[in-house]
Amino acid sequence: MSTGSNTDFILAVENLTVSFDGFKAVDDLSFYVDKNEIRVVIGPNGAGKTTVLDLICGRTKATEGSIRFRNKELTRLKEHAIVKAGVGRKFQNPSIYTDLTVFENLEISYPSGRSVLGSLVFKRDPSVIEAIEQTAERIFLTEQLHTQADLLSHGQKQWLEIGMLLIQKPELLMLDEPVAGMSVTERQQTAILLREIAKEHTMIVIEHDMQFVAEIADKVTVLHQGKILAEGSPEKVKNDPKVIEVYLGH
Repeated sequence: MSTGSNTDFILAVENLTVSFDGFKAVDDLSFYVDKNEIRVVIGPNGAGKTTVLDLICGRTKATEGSIRFRNKELTRLKEHAIVKAGVGRKFQNPSIYTDLTVFENLEISYPSGRSVLGSLVFKRDPSVIEAIEQTAERIFLTEQLHTQADLLSHGQKQWLEIGMLLIQKPELLMLDEPVAGMSVTERQQTAILLREIAKEHTMIVIEHDMQFVAEIADKVTVLHQGKILAEGSPEKVKNDPKVIEVYLGH
């Protein structure tokens, strides 16, 4: 695919490779994500899934290849510049401020509250309060707005962290196993939440739960040993003999 034709994609990853001491964790990987798509990345442990997210958000530097987000090359940018460009990342374990309330966690994540100077001049103006209340409603935490975050259930903590990303309005959200450890009901609600978020944002989600994958994914990329083993609709991937052999058959 020529570079000229990638302008339609919000994210274009091409020939991405990263080596750790000669071991290629990601090996000449290329994939393209459309705007407002939910792309789910699956694969066995050690397939390179989390490393791909690390590369996109700048935690790990690529050995070779290119990552273009809205036609902006990310591989040379620092992590904070990638966040500023519109890429948000949620890790496997929720990193919320447990001694603060849901409201305060969302407030601290609000863009103008981020820098030290921003915090000093930061006033709880109505637009900030409105953004916090709207976000809390989206993540099913309106009732818990003034609850201390460590009192939330595991699933609610995961939602809060998604809310902390959402309030920053990133164009691309990357979520690493968002439903791990959740109850069935929480998983169903999370599927509804992600489909709702996809109306305004693009997402890359790493997930193991194939039922959940089928509920949310527009397209699935299966990684194996740092390369793409298969790609397509959840249905197509689920029935792919190579995927069954390497991953689903376990």
